[in-house]
Amino acid sequence: MLKLENHLIGVDQGDVVLFSDFDTDGDMWTGEGPRLTRFPVTFRKAYRKLPAVQAWVSMLDMSNQSNARIDVQVENINSEGCEIVFRTWGDTRIARARAAWMSIGELKHEDDWDIE
Repeated sequence: MLKLENHLIGVDQGDVVLFSDFDTDGDMWTGEGPRLTRFPVTFRKAYRKLPAVQAWVSMLDMSNQSNARIDVQVENINSEGCEIVFRTWGDTRIARARAAWMSIGELKHEDDWDIE
């Protein structure tokens, strides 16, 4: 659980195209077996501490000839951004995918001291 101890709370969000492989014969569309792609996200403002971040599929265009095998996770979270990781496996053929994300956390305040 994220406990917020600051009166300046930031909520940032976005919607990003992770890949569009059908027009370029990319690996998500033509490949088989384990495949993944990483998409870097930069928050509009840096958080004071690590934020809570969620991501989900907001659009998926795939072949109807195989099972839908997808895994979307957020990795490498820091105060300035994160990575959205999209995975598939087997014979799944995905033409394109888009993900939405949201981050929530404490923002820096002008009265905060930076002691190092």
